[in-house]
Amino acid sequence: MTAYIIRRLLLMIPTLFGIMLINFIVVQVAPGGPVEQAIAQITGEGADITERVTRTGADTTTTARPAARDGSASRYRGAQGLDPEFIEELEKRFGFDKPMHERFFQMIKSYVVFDFGNSFFRDQSVLDLVIDKMPVSISLGIWTTLLVYLISIPLGIAKAVRDGDRFDVWTSFALVIGTAIPSFLFAVFLLVIFAGGSYLDWFPLRGLTSENWSDLSLTGKVLDYFWHITLPVFAMVIGGFATLTLLTKNYFLDQLNQQYVITARAKGLTKQRVLYGHVFRNAMLVVIAGFPSAFVGILFTGSVLIEVIFSLDGLGLLGFEAAFNRDYPVMFGTLYFFSLLGLLLNLLGDIAYTIIDPRIDFERRET
Repeated sequence: MTAYIIRRLLLMIPTLFGIMLINFIVVQVAPGGPVEQAIAQITGEGADITERVTRTGADTTTTARPAARDGSASRYRGAQGLDPEFIEELEKRFGFDKPMHERFFQMIKSYVVFDFGNSFFRDQSVLDLVIDKMPVSISLGIWTTLLVYLISIPLGIAKAVRDGDRFDVWTSFALVIGTAIPSFLFAVFLLVIFAGGSYLDWFPLRGLTSENWSDLSLTGKVLDYFWHITLPVFAMVIGGFATLTLLTKNYFLDQLNQQYVITARAKGLTKQRVLYGHVFRNAMLVVIAGFPSAFVGILFTGSVLIEVIFSLDGLGLLGFEAAFNRDYPVMFGTLYFFSLLGLLLNLLGDIAYTIIDPRIDFERRET
C-alpha cells in the first residue's frame, strides 16, 4: 500500500500542473481581464480618479496627461483617453508586462510554497481570504453531507429490501423530482415560500447569522445559526440525496442476489442478520469510501450558487466574485488549493476502501 500511495502522490504533480495550465490558458485568452476591469472602473465612474486608480494599486501621477494618439493603448477596450504610461503602470501592477508563459511558471513557483499572492481588488492576501471564507463553506458542506448520508443510506436500504412494491415506486417518483430540480432553483423556491416572498416569513432571507449575533447567549447563537442555515442546507440536500439513494439501493440489490446471501438464508439465518451482518458491509463499501470525494463535490461545486442566492459569505461567493471581477490571484489560488485538496481526498477514499475491506489490494491490481 505504501508504494501505491507514493505513486499516487507523484501522479498528482502532473495532474495538478495540467489542471492549472489548461485553466490558465482559457482564462488568459478570455476577454475582460483585470486591466480592462480597472480601466472600466476608472472610465465608468468619472469622479475622483485618484481614488479609483488607488483600488488597482497603480501610480496616480501618470493619469493627468491625456493619452497620445499612437494606438498604444488601443488593445484594451475603453483605454482611449488614458495616458499610455498609465496603462503600462496597470500592466505592471497586474503582471501583464511579462509574457504569458513567464507569468504561468512564476505563478506555479509561488504556489508550490503556498504563496498565493494578494487579491487584485481586495486589500487582503488570497490565503487570508480563503481562511476567512472557509468556515461558511465547510459548515454548509459538513451539514449537507451528513444529512445526505443519513437520509440516503436508510432510504436506499429500504428501497432495496422492498424492491418493486408500492413504497419503492412512490419513493422513486420523489427521487426523480429531486434529481430533476436543480439545487439553485429549489433554493429560489424556498426563498419565495419561506423567506418573506409571497407566502411565509419563517426564515431569514440572507446571511448565516443575525446582526445582533454577538449579543446573543450561547443557546441563542446556536439557534440563530441553525435558523439561518436551514434553507441553504435543505436546498443542497435535495439536489444530492437522490443519486446516493439510488446508488445505495443498486449496491444492496446486487449483494442480495449474491451466492453467499442465498447460502446464509439456506442455513436458516434471519433476514435482518443476513442484511446487516453480511450484506451491509459489502454493499456499503463503495458508499462509505466515497465520502471524501462526495464532501469535496458538495463543498466546492454544489455550494457556489447556493451561497450567491442566500448571500452567504463563503468560498463559493468569493469564487463567483473573483471570476466576475477577473481577480486572477483569487481564481488561480483557490483553484490550486482545492484541486490539490480534491486529489488528496480521492487518495483518502482509496485508502478507506482498504480499511473497510482489507481484501482490496491496489498494488496487486497495478502489477
